[in-house]
Amino acid sequence: EPENMGKETVLITGGGGYFGFRLGCAIYEKGVDVILFDVVKPLQTVPEGVKFIQGDVCCLSEVEEALGDVICVFHIASYGMSGREQLNRKLIEDVNVKGTENVIQACKSTGVSSLVYTSTYNVIFGGQIIENGNESLPYLPLHLHPDHYSRTKSLAEMKVLEANGAQLRNGKGVLRTCALRPAGIYGPGEQRHLPRIVSYIERGLFKFVYGDPLSLVEFVHVDNLVQAHILASEALKANKGHIAAGQAYFISDGRPINNFEFFRPLVEGLGYKFPTLRLPLCLVYFFAFLTEVAHFLIGHLYNFQPLLTRTEVYKTGITHYFSMEKARKELGYEPQQFNLNEVVEWFRSQGCGAKPRKYTINRLVRNGGLILLLIAVLVSWFPSAVTFSL
Repeated sequence: EPENMGKETVLITGGGGYFGFRLGCAIYEKGVDVILFDVVKPLQTVPEGVKFIQGDVCCLSEVEEALGDVICVFHIASYGMSGREQLNRKLIEDVNVKGTENVIQACKSTGVSSLVYTSTYNVIFGGQIIENGNESLPYLPLHLHPDHYSRTKSLAEMKVLEANGAQLRNGKGVLRTCALRPAGIYGPGEQRHLPRIVSYIERGLFKFVYGDPLSLVEFVHVDNLVQAHILASEALKANKGHIAAGQAYFISDGRPINNFEFFRPLVEGLGYKFPTLRLPLCLVYFFAFLTEVAHFLIGHLYNFQPLLTRTEVYKTGITHYFSMEKARKELGYEPQQFNLNEVVEWFRSQGCGAKPRKYTINRLVRNGGLILLLIAVLVSWFPSAVTFSL
């Protein structure tokens, strides 16, 4: 458990989102003043004492104005992580690159001493197999990124880490920065990936799995990611020897698993049958490519949600997992063990799940009755038809 952070003020960009909001509440409970900064208001009620400022990272003056007495910024705001968002190149560039430049500049001009950046596995991974990789791996060359989100997150992470040690205006010391690279986030109420997966399951679109059944990927529970961010902000301080300054850390639950096996408890927990058909990865990748081409051609007329993008095929079907050793050693990160039970319960509370079997039986009885009635009508009609023809 990190020590109490004392009476300080932190600001969270993207604080209206699922993870930013959870992080803000957790930090507030430690006796720290919290400002949630986002273009959209949180879906949940903001706790008494937590401040929400509506603002855009793309506007430097709005960021600077919000920073006031802040000593640490958690820069989580980003755009284009999944689905059709991945195909909106301009907004991705504006939020992820320009927005990050604004946050760095605002930290320097207002005297913020710590900046923790929420990056992604994708700054390293672009479809190549990685087993137990670590932070010494080089960035994936920018031109090899299959999507704009990963490329811009990579650029942004580089800028954040390069800003480590930069002088703060008014001689307030230096800015210390670090980056956390999480795996795919899950948890009850997660808004981005899980609802899309559940909607596919509910609509009967989850008919196949793909890729090597032995391929392994990783996930991170929202509470583990919250813990990692709090530890990282602590590790930028003088009493921890600024050990995290200028560093990047992979963050996950530390339990590599096959992507589809990870979601099996969700599928079955909602009362659906897990698919047995397995397609080759290359076929699904080609399908995703065609979907992206179609979106490029007609997206301005009909902005449909692609079933899968190429990046999502990579991320779900190709082995890539990383060692937590550096985060354990330098941050004191110890991931707790979670399963999908609370996620299943959350979706059930939202009315999701296969409808109870009795409805199916009722329908069978009703349909069976209709068929019997139809047979009876045909049988009763048949003799008279035969007689009539004679």
